[in-house]
Amino acid sequence: MKIEYDTEHDLLNIEFLANVSIDDSLEVDGVVIDYAKDKRIVAIELLDASKRTTRKPLDLIDLAIVKSSGRELGYGE
Repeated sequence: MKIEYDTEHDLLNIEFLANVSIDDSLEVDGVVIDYAKDKRIVAIELLDASKRTTRKPLDLIDLAIVKSSGRELGYGE
């Protein structure tokens, strides 16, 4: 996963799948979801990010990586 902020275009991009071609995109209220051919989400882009969040969108990142089997949430049972 990669998170980038483009100050020139005021775009916040969260990329989930690197090196996967985008087949389709859907924009809803300034949020663009990019899909691969198999309908997996490739990336999510936030347009006008500083107007929707804060002047410095990357300051919002508080990353915590939690690995789970999913059983705690009731998955895989």
